[in-house]
Amino acid sequence: MVDANADSGKVDGGGHDTIDPNPNIRALFVPSAPERVAVADVRLLHLFLLRYRRRSLSLSLSAVLSMVLFSRLSMRSLSATNRTAAIARHMASSSGTPAPEEPTVLYEENGAMRRYILNRPRKMNSLDTAMLDSLAARLEPWDKAELAGIIVGSSDGRAFCAGGDVAGVVKNAESDDTRPKAIEFFRREFGLNHTLAALSKPYVAVMNGITFGGGMGLVFPAPFRVATEKTSVAMPETKIGYCPDVGASYYLSRLDGQIGTYLGLTSAVLPGRAAFEHGLATHYISSARVPILYERLAALENPTLRQIDDAIEELHWEREPSDPVSSLTGAVRNALDSAFSHNTVEEIIAALKKYAEGSTDSDVVQWAKDTLAVLNERSPTGLKVALLAIRKGKDLSLLDALKMELGFATAFCSGATPDFKAGVTHVLIDKKKTGYPSWSPATLEEVSVTALESTFFKQDNAAEGLILPDSFNVTDDPPPHPMRFALPTEEEIGQIVMGRHQASGSSALTLSELINKLEDLKRGKYGVADKVKEVVSRRCGHNKREGEYLEWKH
Repeated sequence: MVDANADSGKVDGGGHDTIDPNPNIRALFVPSAPERVAVADVRLLHLFLLRYRRRSLSLSLSAVLSMVLFSRLSMRSLSATNRTAAIARHMASSSGTPAPEEPTVLYEENGAMRRYILNRPRKMNSLDTAMLDSLAARLEPWDKAELAGIIVGSSDGRAFCAGGDVAGVVKNAESDDTRPKAIEFFRREFGLNHTLAALSKPYVAVMNGITFGGGMGLVFPAPFRVATEKTSVAMPETKIGYCPDVGASYYLSRLDGQIGTYLGLTSAVLPGRAAFEHGLATHYISSARVPILYERLAALENPTLRQIDDAIEELHWEREPSDPVSSLTGAVRNALDSAFSHNTVEEIIAALKKYAEGSTDSDVVQWAKDTLAVLNERSPTGLKVALLAIRKGKDLSLLDALKMELGFATAFCSGATPDFKAGVTHVLIDKKKTGYPSWSPATLEEVSVTALESTFFKQDNAAEGLILPDSFNVTDDPPPHPMRFALPTEEEIGQIVMGRHQASGSSALTLSELINKLEDLKRGKYGVADKVKEVVSRRCGHNKREGEYLEWKH
């Protein structure tokens, strides 16, 4: 079922198939195999051609061909009436009649699968308040529905979701009268992030495109996070004088080593395969197989987590010899973990300068120089707030992390720093591609951590709390482990090597034995061997007395 009531968030309770009759509805249907033009479809087209001829309206050849193609799409679940309405509306748009504004979120029910489709492609599917409300209103009944077995997040266009509509937030934050609306946006957004993590039904997020900031807030909570070759992920908030939110303080702090700290401070962009290899995605498939994935998920009856994992894993796109290796590996990764392990931005920059000036590895030197140049363009206030949040987030539950983030979001909206407005204006409103705003304060030395603690991390900043559906308004929320279906973490690999994992034996392991053990633990997951080899190359040596047995380097 495809529902066109996205903006209102109303659930279609009539029990009938519905379709949004708009020109782009074709994007919601993907044929499972080449099909012949159905006779009924030909008759429908003939009827509409006669109708439009009587109205003396001309149709181009391309419009007719488009309708023929449309009639071939897999619409078996639609009633004849709905199919007729869809084709009629498509023809109306082809003849010049203005089409109604499309809902910004579409909904589909297919078998046990319940899927939302972000449908604001001209705005890169950036989230506004109406979209947040629509999603929140739909998730609650879906999670309770007996016939719903799996919830899937997807999108239309080249972006999954490029973030929140912060330009509108900044505009509202300028006035005392509208500032509550700016803060309420974050209350709703973070409430949705918590709701997604608290779903009782399995949740799959398919980030088949640009996934930045608030988009990652829709992805982070998913036990299954699917990336493709079209995926790019980032937390770009420090570019606009803000800092990562939507649960980033919780999730980034749980990535391998200091990858999360690096991504949070620099706003670095990772392509899809690197997102998979570093744990932001749990699976990697070809974008051409995304429609097949939806078909397989819809076909599952009473789907279990294992069945869902298998359905996605079977579509895995293996690494080709020509595929580029992530830049955050080897010596660069060692330097990254060392430099970004410090608890002040000043110490991080000092460590980067040492690598830029004294490393014997040319890749490390270039990486350090590039990273220094990026950090020098970021808001000093944003950098320090981001680092504090990520360090605090490691010891918090997701709910407490979101509350903390709501506190600093409130401070950013309440004039604690002019950098948020300056950054959004420079990047999103004026759309400047070079340079950076005049930050205030302009240097790290002028930003007091003590002052930040009392301004951005006050407990009463988020007094009103997250806006949550009634059934999700809980005080304790241990979410599923975000790495449960991802590649093994570096910590997990180290625990096995050191004999401290529950699956560890009593003897030391060789590399092949370690790979076999982890592949068994991950049920033959693709990519395990490559991940283990990369980690072992950096973190392990060999026991001199016992030859090829691995020894973990602390």
